[in-house]
Amino acid sequence: MVEIKVLGIGCPNCHKLEAMCHEVVNELGIEARIESVTDMNQFMDYGVLLTPALVINNEVKVQGKLPLKPTLVNWIKQGDK
Repeated sequence: MVEIKVLGIGCPNCHKLEAMCHEVVNELGIEARIESVTDMNQFMDYGVLLTPALVINNEVKVQGKLPLKPTLVNWIKQGDK
């Protein structure tokens, strides 16, 4: 199972990133747990200073911007191995 965390304070881009993750997981048919993390103290656990941020299997993939969908697909596929 892929562990996906979207770190953010609830801005529109944070919601968009979470929706993109759900969309990609559904399209790929991958089993994943997607969690929205809004506690800024937890951001520091990952060294994240900019939101939205994406963490897949405890690895920060991006922060401060939205990834392109093909990039997100690739990251989630890699996390499913």
